[in-house]
Amino acid sequence: METQKFTADDSIILKIWGTTDITLFIFAGAAAEFALNKQVDWLYFTGKLPADPIGRLFSTVEYARQIIFQQESKAHQSIAKINSIHQGVEQSRGRNIPAEAYKDVLYMLIHYSIKAYELLERKLTIEEKDEVVDTFRRIAERMNMDDLPKSYEEWHKQYKQNLQSNLEYSSYTKDLFQQYRKHLGTLRYFILTEVQKKLVPEEVRKLLHYGSPILVWAFIPFYRLIRKFPIHIKAILMLVPQRFKEKVWKMDRQRWQVQPL
Repeated sequence: METQKFTADDSIILKIWGTTDITLFIFAGAAAEFALNKQVDWLYFTGKLPADPIGRLFSTVEYARQIIFQQESKAHQSIAKINSIHQGVEQSRGRNIPAEAYKDVLYMLIHYSIKAYELLERKLTIEEKDEVVDTFRRIAERMNMDDLPKSYEEWHKQYKQNLQSNLEYSSYTKDLFQQYRKHLGTLRYFILTEVQKKLVPEEVRKLLHYGSPILVWAFIPFYRLIRKFPIHIKAILMLVPQRFKEKVWKMDRQRWQVQPL
């Protein structure tokens, strides 16, 4: 019987993606950068992203966890399923998803995994950052991507180059942020953009005309204190639309014995 897991039990990536609020912060940041990506039209082609951007977030979280927390063979099956979905979209549209689109998503997941963990926990060592890059590199290789960074230093150089050449503010950007506001409501949308201002690179801040955060500077130190206790999951649940509360609670159920609101 196979016991080898895709990710080692002591890997920092498990601590990052195994913590609900950190995972949600990852996608809060990625939601900003992804809206600026020049290839975002691929998700608009299916209509699923603008119709349900929060639902897409949670489905992506589920796919990522199916890979990271599974035995290696099952993780490979999950990646193969993702490849099959992408191939179906390509066939429907009659052309291939650009290779750089895959890399852009890969690189932003690396960036926000590191940034979200450091915002809520502590600074990562260079070895831990290398491990984050290596985990996503192995996923990317199973998705037939090549010319991948083998270290944090290599990734950082390529990521900075991509930020300069692969982002733009477009009609898709404007519409996607309108959808975020529509599906989250005014207060949750405000909190989303406040968190984004703390996580996104300067290139993203400029394109979105983001100024300095208003409240998050004071909120984060306080939240870092309460997240040591079970009550913090209730705070998270209050910031999530009603139909997703159960999903968030299940994400955190192994850490805290609390009931959903």
